[in-house]
Amino acid sequence: MTQMTRRGFTKTATLAGLATATSALSATRVLGASERVRLGFIGLGNRGDQVLSAFLEHKDAEIAAICDIYQPYLDFATKKIGGSPQQFRDYRKLLERKDLDAVVIATPDHWHALQTIHACQAKKDVYVEKPLSLCVAEGQAMIKAARTNERVVQVGIQRMSNDYCKEAARLIREGALGKVTVVRCFHIQNEWPQGIGNPPDGEPPSDFDWDAWLGPAPKRRYNKNRTFYRFRWFYDYSGGQLTNFGVHYLAQIHASLGVNAPRAVVALGGKFANYDNREVPDTLEVLWHYPGDTLVTFSQFNANGAGAAARPCEIEFRGTKGTMYFRTNGFEIVPEVVTPNEFAARTPLDRERERGWRKGAKAKIEARRVEGRIRDADHARNFLDCVKSRKTPSCEVEFGHRCTTAALIANLAHKTRSLLEWDAKAERFTNNSAANKRLSYQYRAPYQLPT
Repeated sequence: MTQMTRRGFTKTATLAGLATATSALSATRVLGASERVRLGFIGLGNRGDQVLSAFLEHKDAEIAAICDIYQPYLDFATKKIGGSPQQFRDYRKLLERKDLDAVVIATPDHWHALQTIHACQAKKDVYVEKPLSLCVAEGQAMIKAARTNERVVQVGIQRMSNDYCKEAARLIREGALGKVTVVRCFHIQNEWPQGIGNPPDGEPPSDFDWDAWLGPAPKRRYNKNRTFYRFRWFYDYSGGQLTNFGVHYLAQIHASLGVNAPRAVVALGGKFANYDNREVPDTLEVLWHYPGDTLVTFSQFNANGAGAAARPCEIEFRGTKGTMYFRTNGFEIVPEVVTPNEFAARTPLDRERERGWRKGAKAKIEARRVEGRIRDADHARNFLDCVKSRKTPSCEVEFGHRCTTAALIANLAHKTRSLLEWDAKAERFTNNSAANKRLSYQYRAPYQLPT
């Protein structure tokens, strides 16, 4: 696979998910506001079932066709949907239906690129779960397919359709915390004592098409841990929790800082608690250097999480005037406070400057607490509306690609044991040619990534 050139990404595009977008796309047929959007679902297990529930909340979403390689998932979804959606085992057959307006893709990560590109080529709009891709070259190809075929493509980073997440990002961009120098995000899960276990390789169940599940991924012997949700612990199909959870965090961080890519990244970690057959680290520390001189860290702990942050949260934004503790149910802003003892210890000049700062209305920030809830159904609503209006969705494919890329290149920093410097415009490393070769991977024959 060759690396593709692509157009530059602007700060405006980075923030596209934070306000109502107005750019228009062409459509094969323009839907009226009250019309139903006819959908096909590809991938119905686990996350696919959750996303299906989100779309079923909306009366204008008609689930006309479903696809999965595992029959029990098809049968369960059919009962949940009601009626008689047409069932498929091969997603390409589903895409042949001319009456479908859009498809929802909730398959394992290594399938996202092919299915999204083929859907765009079939003139279907796409809602695709995060992380967008398994490698950078896939994300580039997905953007190209969306642009060439003028498709609405929404990436399943649900917080981009949430009001309190947008408010948090706006406050930070407008300087509510002062200069943000450090952002920390966390994935803490104590998997002791057995992790995901260590089942032996064997033969797949008779009702499970292992070869179809692998798709473009390398041929491997069947192992239970390589299927369904646990595929996330193997590099053939996923980037681990760094891409699974980290992409959510990076989306909020990118939107809040007004950035689209880091300048450099380094990572350390590994399988420190060696009790299962996973490939990805159970313990990981990533450090990105972003434009504007902000350090961003991702901490994955396979340990007790007590005291990981000053307050329970998934992201800390630390600025010169205060800190925001961001959670999945709201955020809290804690102002910088100088105690009497700290104030007395400063020099007279420092104290005079501090008095001036405390009197300045612009420099002063207020404590603030906002509660909320991130809902899959709100993100589905945004997608359905954009299918009808042809406006840009709240988490458009290029924004999703940039967030995913930051996580993917962090995994490459860990694999190569190196500090990698990143050229966001060229989407290549400037200091490591070996790492550049890992920005794509060779699909298993006969699968090919369209270019």
